[in-house]
Amino acid sequence: QVRLVESGGGLVQTGGSLRLSCAAVGGAVTVATMGWYRQVPGKQRDLVAQITRDSETNYGDSVKGRFTISRDKAENEVYLQMNSLKPEDTAVYYCNYVFDQYNFWGQGTQVTVSS
Repeated sequence: QVRLVESGGGLVQTGGSLRLSCAAVGGAVTVATMGWYRQVPGKQRDLVAQITRDSETNYGDSVKGRFTISRDKAENEVYLQMNSLKPEDTAVYYCNYVFDQYNFWGQGTQVTVSS
């Protein structure tokens, strides 16, 4: 069992920045595919950014050039740096851990971008 704890969400104005953190307890972030997803009420959960165990990254089209995913082996955390935030980035952001057949989710952190 891997427990993921997200932090760093909050309220920010359009054009501002936030950095989300995801701490993994019980699993190493360097062996898994780590991802950030987001969801708004009534819609599906969408991929925001992903980093594989080989450090390949993948971003959703709407965040390319604005968001950056990274990880820290020593801290066993994954981060999502979000710049140039827009009101449409408002959502609950979830951390995801995938390793072999195992798939774990965090509890989510709210990001609200005011116009």
